[in-house]
Amino acid sequence: QVQLVESGGGSVQAGGSLRLSCTASGSSFSVNGMGWYRQAPGKERELVAVTRSTGNTEYGDSIQGRFTISRDNAKNTVWLQMNSLKFEDTAVYYCAADVYMFGWGVMRKHWGQGTQVIVSS
Repeated sequence: QVQLVESGGGSVQAGGSLRLSCTASGSSFSVNGMGWYRQAPGKERELVAVTRSTGNTEYGDSIQGRFTISRDNAKNTVWLQMNSLKFEDTAVYYCAADVYMFGWGVMRKHWGQGTQVIVSS
């Protein structure tokens, strides 16, 4: 089993910054792709940023260069640095990871429980 634990969410004023962290833990697994998604009330879940196995990164269209994703494979940890936050960034942010399960020999996508980000105008 694999567990993803997020931290770093909170409430900030517009224009402020937050840094989210996500760590995968468990046994008999290895992590490949990792990233962040978000979901606001009444909206569908959308991509924020992901890292690929090649080391490349991909950002959602709404980010506009304000966020940066980074990763430490040895620690199974991914961060999301969020700057110049806007009210529209208010959402629950979910960590996601593509995980290889040694016992099953298959790849599965796992999700964290989410961390709330609230940006006031």
